[in-house]
Amino acid sequence: MEQKWKRIEADGYTIIDNGDGPVLGIAKDSPVPIISVDGYAFKDFLRTGELAPYEDWRLSSEERAKDLAGRLSVEDIAGLMLYSPHQLIPARGPLAAVFGGAYGGKSYEESGAEPWVLTDQQKEFISKDKVRHVLIMGLESTEAAVRWNNNLQALAERDGFGIPANNSSDPRHGAGSTAEYMGVTGEAISKWANGIGLSAAFDPEAVREFGEIASAEYRALGITTALSPQIDLATEPRWMRFADTFGEHTQMTIDMARAYCDGFQTTQGSPDGWGKDSVNTMVKHFPGGGTGEGGRDAHYAYGKYAVYPGGNFDEHLKPFTQGAFALPGKTAKASAVMPYYTISYGMDRKNGENVGNSYSKYLIHDLLREELGYDGVVCTDWLITHDMGQTEEEFAGKCWGVENLTPAQRHYKALEAGVDQFGGNSDAAPVLEAYRMLCDTYGEEAALARMRRSAYRLLLNIFRTGLFENPYLDLEVSLRTVGCPEFVEKGYRSQLRSVTMLKNSNNTLPLREGIKVYVPDRFIKSHLDFMSHPIPDSTVAPAGKGALAARFTLVDTPEEADAAVCFVESPISSGYDPEDRKAGGNGYVPVTLQYRPYCAVNAREHSVAGGDPLEAGADRGYRGKWNTAANEADLDLVLETKQRMGDKPVVTVVTLKNPMVMAELEPSTDALLVEYGVTPRAVADVLAGAFTPEGLLPVQIPADMDTVERQREDVAFDMECYRDSEGHTYDFGFGMNYDGVIQDERTRRYKKGE
Repeated sequence: MEQKWKRIEADGYTIIDNGDGPVLGIAKDSPVPIISVDGYAFKDFLRTGELAPYEDWRLSSEERAKDLAGRLSVEDIAGLMLYSPHQLIPARGPLAAVFGGAYGGKSYEESGAEPWVLTDQQKEFISKDKVRHVLIMGLESTEAAVRWNNNLQALAERDGFGIPANNSSDPRHGAGSTAEYMGVTGEAISKWANGIGLSAAFDPEAVREFGEIASAEYRALGITTALSPQIDLATEPRWMRFADTFGEHTQMTIDMARAYCDGFQTTQGSPDGWGKDSVNTMVKHFPGGGTGEGGRDAHYAYGKYAVYPGGNFDEHLKPFTQGAFALPGKTAKASAVMPYYTISYGMDRKNGENVGNSYSKYLIHDLLREELGYDGVVCTDWLITHDMGQTEEEFAGKCWGVENLTPAQRHYKALEAGVDQFGGNSDAAPVLEAYRMLCDTYGEEAALARMRRSAYRLLLNIFRTGLFENPYLDLEVSLRTVGCPEFVEKGYRSQLRSVTMLKNSNNTLPLREGIKVYVPDRFIKSHLDFMSHPIPDSTVAPAGKGALAARFTLVDTPEEADAAVCFVESPISSGYDPEDRKAGGNGYVPVTLQYRPYCAVNAREHSVAGGDPLEAGADRGYRGKWNTAANEADLDLVLETKQRMGDKPVVTVVTLKNPMVMAELEPSTDALLVEYGVTPRAVADVLAGAFTPEGLLPVQIPADMDTVERQREDVAFDMECYRDSEGHTYDFGFGMNYDGVIQDERTRRYKKGE
C-alpha cells in the first residue's frame, strides 16, 4: 500500500506528517519505532512491530484508554496518580529554596545550565516514580517553556509505555501585580481580568472567548490541564479566596463556569469536541469551598471547617451540577474536579464523618460519583496527605480530620472514597502501600480493578488532548501565539471592562489629561503572607503611580495638585492570632473588613464547628475580641489627603479582594473606583476618560461589620448594603458610567436572588 506519511525534521524532534491523519511527533533520539499500517504511521510504543489498540489513533480515546489501563502495572498506575509539586522553570531565586530544584546537585546559578534543562528532581519523578502530571508555576520565558516541555516529553517517551506528560497550571492570565504566581512568570502571556473581575463585566460570552484564547496560549506553552476555574459560590465575604471566584450569584456562576470550560476544552471541528487545541479543566472546589466558618481559609488548620448555618449546602452544588457538569459544548463536562481542603461540617448524611472532603466516602463516592453521576478525574488539593504543622497557622500538610493517620493510611482512605489523584505528591511509595492495604481488605482482584478505574480516567484526558500523537512544541509557532497582539488587546479590554465606578460626585471623573496629580505612598504594617511568613512593615509607592505619569503631571504635595488619586486595597486581616494563643486565648479573632480596630461584639457566641489535635478545646468562637487591618493606614491616607486637598477633588481607587466597609472612606472621596486586579494602565485609562467605566459590582458591599457577623456563611446576598453620601446603594449589580447609574441588559439579566 502507498505510504501516506513523511518525516520532517524539526528543532530537537521529528514530525511525522500523516496527510489526512494526525501529525505525530517523536524525539530525535527516540527508541520508539514508527510502523506503517494501511499506509499511515503509528508509534510502536511497545516495540512489538504490531499495532496495539492504544497506539492506534483511529480508535476512540475511550477505547485506547481502556486498552492501556489494562496493560499497566500497579507501579505505572501509582505514577499516574501522582501530581508533582509546583515546578519553577528554571528553579532559581528565593522560591527555589521553597519548591526545590537542583542541576547535577548544584543550584541553577552554580550549574551554568540553560533555563530549559530538567532538574534532578524532575528526571527522578518522571523516570523513577513514573509521574506524568506536572504542575508548572514559574516560567522564565516562552522559549524556556517550549524547550523544557520538549525535553520533558522526550524523557517520558523513553519510559515504559511512552505515556506523555500532562502539564498543568494554576491561573496564569491574571493582570494584577498580586495575581497568583505572576511574580515568577516571565512568559509574554496576555493579561486579563480574572475571577471576580471577569464577573464584573456580567458577560459569559466574554469568558468563553477568554477560555478559547487562554487555551491557545496554554497549548503553546505545553500546558494541557488548567487547574481552574474556581466555581465556589462566594457566599462568605471574608474568605481569603473570594477574589478568585465568580461571586455569589448562583446563575452567573453557572453561566461563567459553562463558558469557561467550553472555551478551554473545545477543539473546533472535532466530532466530540476534544483534540489538539483542547485544555482539560479541573473545576474547584467540590462541594464548594466558600463557606469557611468566620471567613477563615482551609489552607491552615485554623480554617479547616466549612459550615452551613443556613442549611444551604445543595445550593453550592449547582455551579457543578448545572454548570461544569452540564456543558452545552461537545465535551459535555469538565474533565476533572478538585475537592477543597475543608471539612464540610455535618454534611456526611450517611456515615456522619467529619473529614476533609477528599477523604469523605459520602461526598466523593456516594454524592459526586453515584448521585451526581460524575465519572471524570477527582484530584485532591495539594498536600492533603502530608503531616500538618506544629501550630495552627503553619503552612504545611492539610490532612484535616485524619491527622492521626499515617501518609499511607491517608492515601488508602482517599482511594476508598473514590479519589483518582494526589495533588503535590511525587512519591509513589505511599500509594503502593495503600494499594497493598486495599488488597488486604478487598482482595487483589478488586484492588487492582479499583486502580485501573483511576488509570482509565487519567489516561482518557491525555488521549483526548492528542498528547500521545504529538506532545512536542514548535518554538516559532509558540512565539507567534503567546502574547500575540490580538490576544493582548482582548485581554486588556477585559481589564477595562471590569473597572467599576461607584461614585462620581460633581463629575469629578474623567480627569483632564495633563493636570497636576498627587499620589500618596502607602504604609502596611507587618503581617503574615499566604505561606505564613512574616512580612515586615513597609512603605510602598502604588503601582499606579507610574501609569498616571504617562497621562498627568505628578506632583509631590497636595497643595500643588489639581487632584489627588489614592490607591488603596481592601482591608488585610487574618482570623487567627498566635499572640492571642500565647496569651492564653484560643487564638481565634475576627476577620475584619474594615480598616479601624474592630471588636466582634455581635459575633456568634460559640463556633459552629471545632476540634483540632493542637487545640485544648473545640470552641473557635471570637466574640468580644479585636482585630485591626494591617493596612489601616490606607484609610488615614485617604482622610489626610482629603483634608490637605480642601475643595480640590480626591479620587480613591480600591483594589477589591473582598467586600469591605466603605463607610470609613467613601464620605472623604469625590470619586470612587474599584478594580479587582488589573494593570495600572487600565486604571489610568479609566481615570482619564479613555475608556468609559462599565463594570458592575459582582458583590455586596456591607454597611458595617455587624451585618457581616449576622450573615450566614452559606447564604448569598444576606447583608445590609452600604448607602453612600450620594444616595446610592452598593449592592450586587450596581455601577456607574459618566452618565450616571448603569441600567442595561446585563442588570436585567442578573438580578440579586434570581
